[in-house]
Amino acid sequence: MRRTVLALLAGAALVSGCSTGSDQVQANNGGEFRFVAATPVGEVIPEGERAVAPEFSGTLLGGGEFSSEELAGDVAVLNFWGSWCAPCRVETPEFQEVYAEVRDEGVEFVGLNVKETSEQFALAFVERFGVEFPSVYDPRGEVALAFRDYPANAIPSTIVLDRQGRVAAVYTGAVTQEDLRAVLDRLLAEEV
Repeated sequence: MRRTVLALLAGAALVSGCSTGSDQVQANNGGEFRFVAATPVGEVIPEGERAVAPEFSGTLLGGGEFSSEELAGDVAVLNFWGSWCAPCRVETPEFQEVYAEVRDEGVEFVGLNVKETSEQFALAFVERFGVEFPSVYDPRGEVALAFRDYPANAIPSTIVLDRQGRVAAVYTGAVTQEDLRAVLDRLLAEEV
């Protein structure tokens, strides 16, 4: 009986981590709480209002190192995901399709695997869905903390950067192929 209760509590904790609220609240280093809204579907933040994304680095799934410096000059899609997240199972194959179409047009995709209990679960997920873009293994959510001014703590979350490394769009919850393509088309059409 005790094991059943513990298993139920653990399951509830995982499910609660897979959320898509529209009124996310963030805490910054000063302990101040502030509301940060997600970008409307298919929309981008006006160029004059974009902030430079924080730098981040980490270990890739399966080994190797990654640094956000590798994204310089490209439009970048940063997707926070977990193998335990049901919406991620829908979104990830769609992201792979978009990635296959735009990777030669100056668009980079980086997965950020968070809240994972074992790298093996993440590797199995990537293999199952045929994901070709790299993913940083970040079980403690250190990259999400670097993006504390954006709602990257809901899983899935997606942050799209313009060619200057500025945050151009932020999504909490799954993003459809159509919405992602619309944002990427707008960013690729911008003057550098």
